[in-house]
Amino acid sequence: MAIYDIPLRTLSGEPASLGDYAGQTLLLVNVASKCGLTPQYEGLERLQKKYAGKGFTVLGFPCNQFYGQEPGTADEIQEFCSTTYGVTFPLFEKIEVNGENRHPVYAELTAVPDAEGAAGDVQWNFEKFLVAKDGAIVGRFRPRTEPEAPEVVSAIEAQLA
Repeated sequence: MAIYDIPLRTLSGEPASLGDYAGQTLLLVNVASKCGLTPQYEGLERLQKKYAGKGFTVLGFPCNQFYGQEPGTADEIQEFCSTTYGVTFPLFEKIEVNGENRHPVYAELTAVPDAEGAAGDVQWNFEKFLVAKDGAIVGRFRPRTEPEAPEVVSAIEAQLA
């Protein structure tokens, strides 16, 4: 199944898919509100603002699989993201990124190796996956890699060129 064809739901429960973003460069990130890495929302939002007009968007996927660090309801998550970090990029329903209930989008994403050649499970909150305009998964950045790290920015800009 092409990554664009996998059904999703927005954080507000509306049907969606990555196909809604076909032709754009995407950065998919599993996010959490109560994590030591939560301040990465700031960098993600700066990327969104900097590149949105060039065919780029960040897509956030709340996940509660890592020590319960995303316990909120959809409304609580939306409120936290918008009031605390001014998030304007799309957020989707809370999903699982690992294990037998792994969302199909993440089944596709986790098959892609990172810079060291390791594929497999998401390590923690804020793991980032770069998807090219044609739907190919072209980059994977582990959780501690900041959204505005040079390797992330150069990978995004290469896709936008």
